Amino acid sequence: MMLLKINPADNVAVVLTTLDSGETLSVDGTTLTLVEPIDAGHKVALVPIADGEAIVKYGNPIGRAVRAIAPGEAVHTHNLKTALEGLLAYTYTPQRTPLALREPGVFQGYRRPDGRVGIRNEVWIVPTVGCVNATAAYLERHAQEFFTDEIDGLYAFPHPYGCSQLSEDHENTRRALAGLISHPNAGAVLVLGLGCENNTVEGMQELLGDYDRERVRFLVCQDVADEYETGLAILRELVAYAGQFKRASAPMSELIVGLKCGGSDGFSGITANPLVGAFTDRLIAEGGSAILTEVPEMFGAETILMNRCRTPGLFDQTVTLINDFKTYFMDNGQDIYENPSPGNKAGGISTLEDKSLGCIQKGGTSDVVAVLNYGDPVTEKGLNLLTGPGNDLVSVSSMTASGAHMILFTTGLGTPFGAPAPTVKISSNTDLARRKSAWVDFDAGSLLAGVPMETMADRLYEYVCALASGEIRAKNEMHGAREFTIFKTGVTL
Repeated sequence: MMLLKINPADNVAVVLTTLDSGETLSVDGTTLTLVEPIDAGHKVALVPIADGEAIVKYGNPIGRAVRAIAPGEAVHTHNLKTALEGLLAYTYTPQRTPLALREPGVFQGYRRPDGRVGIRNEVWIVPTVGCVNATAAYLERHAQEFFTDEIDGLYAFPHPYGCSQLSEDHENTRRALAGLISHPNAGAVLVLGLGCENNTVEGMQELLGDYDRERVRFLVCQDVADEYETGLAILRELVAYAGQFKRASAPMSELIVGLKCGGSDGFSGITANPLVGAFTDRLIAEGGSAILTEVPEMFGAETILMNRCRTPGLFDQTVTLINDFKTYFMDNGQDIYENPSPGNKAGGISTLEDKSLGCIQKGGTSDVVAVLNYGDPVTEKGLNLLTGPGNDLVSVSSMTASGAHMILFTTGLGTPFGAPAPTVKISSNTDLARRKSAWVDFDAGSLLAGVPMETMADRLYEYVCALASGEIRAKNEMHGAREFTIFKTGVTL
């Protein structure tokens, strides 16, 4: 098979392997002759498309033709433009898809005193302000001597914020850091402050509420004679505390998985994203949870998510989620459709609608059960929508802060980075998996070779269980690729 028509309503097909001009192919019983060379992952017109007519892929419009397009002609940025515009009014038309429940799975995790389960038993250093980043790095480096086989690692997560911020921007930083401090993958946490920052230690303690004082310790550098000596002494105690936790069986319903795509190509919406969606449906059917963010990459596909909202109230919240983010763009003088990236376009994605319709497939077909503000923790079992941008580092960090135990990150072009949580790279094509084996954890490109989706979904489920149980590590963990990036929206003083 050299062409794939994704949906019966489509008037374009995706080229599965680079084709030359003049090649004759059969699609749904119709003979098609290419009028020009077309790269793999790119689109070809199946029928005559008039100037201004909607171009349909995934059964939905991905934009409009800017001129007449002949059958066999490439369809891309030169003859297709977005149809997206500003704020819209939406109508709630509920759609429900029953999920198939299989034998519930288990993994081996760390049960915390508050009842939650972690998939790693690490000690984290979290700065309240960027001024102490170097101190945090020093403590991380020198505390490795305390490392024992009872913990999975000791890591600092520097960031540039925590002072000179105002209003909601300041609160975003505080909520994100509180989420990191509370994360169940950390058996113990040292919160490192300076002493004069806006994001005070006292304020963080108040935000955390009734936190575990054995698990979370605070150090204000200006209050001690030698913050290095004091910090290392505290870390020695925290390593000993975290070392008391042991893995034990936990149901997959305890798992929270973040869903992300980055460096997408024309195959992402055909292989990797639908595969993650199949896994997501299975996890949610067992009572687990997933987080879908990248709000700007819902534009053009948002009605699909809106109609999956469990209640009219959730529908209203999703409308607000979409329109607030559009307003954020417009308030900053930016067009809402300034996406996809150059790499996306090179891979065959032409418009934001094209990207979004592929992107949201990571969320499967289940109901939307909650809409979260930035920094909010997941409290509802099922698919949660989270406020946040599409930026890779910001979105994986925000999902970690909301409680994601791991991130399933689909990609067609590849990337080495990772979140504080294990960040599983799932390639949309086998060539990437072969070329960048140090980056890619799981190859979804086998779907293009004819491996059934159900088989691949079983393999991914087994992989996730093994990763959650500590039997394997993600490539980002192996290479120390762990970053925490906060969403900056306001004025810096």
